Amino acid sequence: MDLDQLHTFLEVVRLKSFSKAAQTCFRSQPAISAQVRALEQELNTSLFHRLGTRIELTEAGKIFRDYAEQMLELRRRAEEAIHELERTPRGELVIAANEATCLYVLPAVFADYKREFPHVELRLERAFGARALEAVLENRADFGFAQLPINDKRLQVARIHTDEIKLVVPPGHRLLTRRFALPKDLVGEPLLLPRAGTTRARLDAWLEPVEEEIQVSMELDSTEMTKRSVMAGLGLGFLASSTCREEFSAGTLAGVSLGPEPMVRQLGLIYRKDKALSRAALAFIEITLRHAHARDGARKERRREPSEG
Repeated sequence: MDLDQLHTFLEVVRLKSFSKAAQTCFRSQPAISAQVRALEQELNTSLFHRLGTRIELTEAGKIFRDYAEQMLELRRRAEEAIHELERTPRGELVIAANEATCLYVLPAVFADYKREFPHVELRLERAFGARALEAVLENRADFGFAQLPINDKRLQVARIHTDEIKLVVPPGHRLLTRRFALPKDLVGEPLLLPRAGTTRARLDAWLEPVEEEIQVSMELDSTEMTKRSVMAGLGLGFLASSTCREEFSAGTLAGVSLGPEPMVRQLGLIYRKDKALSRAALAFIEITLRHAHARDGARKERRREPSEG
């Protein structure tokens, strides 16, 4: 039984004629008769009395007519609800990202999105690196944010943010006189390292030449805890410069580039390639990329300013 058969049946009922129903359904009369016969066979009952050129509903046909009308009405209401969803998206989007990304990269994205789509709930799942990827791949999250590169053919990846991992020190620290800090410069200094993740892996590789000599004071999984710990004199931390902008400006913390080459990090928006995207989801991608392009433009402008002066 399908919805087309129900429509055909109700047209025959409405017009009291197979031939007239064939015209309104744009089919041949034999095709209409075959659809009704298929319904009768499936229901194991006759729906019409054939009285020469006239037809009348049987008792079973009368009962079935009411249900057929309800089913087609439900179909109409379902279509209207879906169309309304496209006009005014509702529901929720689940976003997997770490604390720092949610606090320092995404607030403006979230604010713009909620202004444009107030009926869509944004639900955040705190996840670091590989866990954000897992959440997306397992369909526990619609979108994830993680450091690049990401090499998984099942995922679509778009770069949305670039900044630098810096050594974060208290104001007046001796290393502020250096253009950049080398691993050997940190021997004897208490260090605050990320507990896990891509940044930790990169720092471990960078510190490898002095790994037997360094002193790890604490392993932390929070940007805010790292900043507070540096301020309290518990050690030197490693954080993305964008997460310390306010403290750098206020002079409560200072940043030193890692050398000999800066440790640049790139964040990507990730989602499954094979996932059907709603209008709400497509809009989230569009708004996120809009902000990414704006940040890129601002960064390029800042680079040009010294040479123009």
